[in-house]
Amino acid sequence: MSIIEREIPELFKMKSYPKELFYSGNLELLKMKKVSIVGSRKPMQYSRAQVQKLSSLLAKNGVCIVSGAAIGIDALAHSAAKASNTIAVLPCGIDKRYPAINKNLIEDIAKNGLLLSQFKNGFEATPWSFVLRNEVVVALGDVLVIGEADIGSGTMRSVEFALAMGKEIFVLPHRLDESLATNKLLKDGLAKAIYDIDEFVERFGDSMVSEKKDEFFEYCKTNPTYEEAIKRYPQKIFEAELMGEVKIINGVVFI
Repeated sequence: MSIIEREIPELFKMKSYPKELFYSGNLELLKMKKVSIVGSRKPMQYSRAQVQKLSSLLAKNGVCIVSGAAIGIDALAHSAAKASNTIAVLPCGIDKRYPAINKNLIEDIAKNGLLLSQFKNGFEATPWSFVLRNEVVVALGDVLVIGEADIGSGTMRSVEFALAMGKEIFVLPHRLDESLATNKLLKDGLAKAIYDIDEFVERFGDSMVSEKKDEFFEYCKTNPTYEEAIKRYPQKIFEAELMGEVKIINGVVFI
């Protein structure tokens, strides 16, 4: 654990700039474009799948994902982005692994991504430290994305911070009886819906990274065999299949 000596411009949008900010990992991630993603600790399968797709594509296109390392939407966003493309803001000391169920994820981010905390080693998470954590998560992102949330949930405190900071808020579109809080944000005109993930990613992503990504998809458009694709792009073909970006039919790759 080390203390950050330099100022982080994004954090001046907070009510009060943190008196101290500790870190473990790669501070260069702070220089990247950043999108904050938060939401329910018990998301539906639909929300899980869409958040994973969104986070993965943003990361592949040069965007760093910021979240709070909690179970649910937070953990999904961090994992899909991969540790090297994510910043986790903790409600406890850097040395703590909270929640314990995310221990491996947090340790991976500490080694390959970036952990941030306003609290010294040994500090245990408290109700008020979650609030402070949420404010930092919101402040760091260029925009705030809410994957799913119910009225009265802790996620809505993040919405309050985003509104106070003048941040754009985006939500996933849900059915009428689901994710009541995000539906209300849309109804009240306080958020915009992400109807097209690729379009959203194109807006915030790095065009140079997108071009590199397109090389892979241009190759897939030639409908190579799965065996050929595995030899040429072993990791990418696996990720693309997992995210539903390509399909394998009778041993042949299709977009």
